[in-house]
Amino acid sequence: MSNQVKKNALRAGTVTAATALLMLMSSPAFALIPDDGDDPGPGLNVVETLGLYVVAPIVLFLVIAGLVIVTDKSRKQAKSKG
Repeated sequence: MSNQVKKNALRAGTVTAATALLMLMSSPAFALIPDDGDDPGPGLNVVETLGLYVVAPIVLFLVIAGLVIVTDKSRKQAKSKG
């Protein structure tokens, strides 16, 4: 292997190892005592989860796309010229 390939492989390995180490250090898996602010509350059911993470983004996308289409001026200018 060339010197450049070895450098890139070493750099990629170092970044991967450092990232893994930092994520392991910041992981709350080893926390034995809960924090004062830990009060998770009730969970979401399936319908609420799908609504929040699937339906809401789709509706938001459609609203933004609709506003862009309605306020598009290049179509109106092209129609008036032709």
